[in-house]
Amino acid sequence: MHAARHFSQTYAEARQQFLDATAQAGLSVQSHVQPLPGHDGEELAMDVVLEGHCDAAGLLLLTSACHGVEGFCGSGVQIALLRDPGWHAAVRESTCAVLYVHALNPHGFSYWRRVTSEGVDLNRNWHDFRRPLPENPGYDALADAILPQTWPDPPEAAKRLADYASQHGERGLQTALSGGQYRHPDGIFFGGTSPTWSHRALRSVLRQHGTRCRRLAWIDLHTGLGPSGHGERIFACRNDALALARARMWWGPEVTSIYDGSSSSALLQGLMWQAVGWDCPQAEHTGIALEYGTQPMAEVISALRGDHWLHKNPAQGAPQRETIRRRMRDAFYTDTDGWKERIVEQAEEAARQALAGLVG
Repeated sequence: MHAARHFSQTYAEARQQFLDATAQAGLSVQSHVQPLPGHDGEELAMDVVLEGHCDAAGLLLLTSACHGVEGFCGSGVQIALLRDPGWHAAVRESTCAVLYVHALNPHGFSYWRRVTSEGVDLNRNWHDFRRPLPENPGYDALADAILPQTWPDPPEAAKRLADYASQHGERGLQTALSGGQYRHPDGIFFGGTSPTWSHRALRSVLRQHGTRCRRLAWIDLHTGLGPSGHGERIFACRNDALALARARMWWGPEVTSIYDGSSSSALLQGLMWQAVGWDCPQAEHTGIALEYGTQPMAEVISALRGDHWLHKNPAQGAPQRETIRRRMRDAFYTDTDGWKERIVEQAEEAARQALAGLVG
């Protein structure tokens, strides 16, 4: 299947494919280099490419690797679009501009982690840190069970999580685990106590490229929730009825929302889309997170817990380190041709629908 050629096995390979596809499309790249090396000593960067006129009324933002290891999927989508002459023709015909941001979190992409170099979940990091940060009493109550002293997790830790689900429901457990927490820096879904490097770099990108458009569409590419290969279109804007109606007009009535409980995602806090209101307030914003399923949620959460346990307890033998690391990548990236084909098909459709919505 032809889609597989757009996907990579490492961050360095993905970045090189992206840069090559950019050059082949006759576009230029602006690289925001992170001042830390990658897992294999490679340069890390948030690479930004603008297609179309900088003063276009409509701007489509396509972003990958907010949660680093999920970049294997998002990078493949961006490269597939850059290599598609039909896509470029559609962009020209629309008179809109497209901004590709490859690897929002290059550190996590390179290290096969979900978090940034600061250990922060980038999609929980968008707050005014001068104000008190949100509370998450559910996570506080479970913190030592989420990251137990030994791994694999002992039966008593699993029982704590199961008992919480029995008392609060599966969605209650999901919210406690994934909603965002700000007290446990070693823990999962930690939102940080200050803006991360990726946070600051993306705001710089938006101030440069997003302040002249009248309408801004944003498709942020993710993995790890839902049935394997299915791309859930999750509304990613403020809780606004007009914006939700617009998103469903563009991308279909199947667009879900964390605000009404229709999404497979729990209600989250500190979300990245808030940057549009901060830095591009002139733009009418319509956005989705395109969330592709990989493995069952229990396996994804367990892989994530194991990854954080390892980084809290780094003095482990090479076999255990590699097992945990590989499990993490497999939880967020299904390395099969069929899965990749489905990912590209759905993303291309969503991208074309965004162009039509911006024009309409």
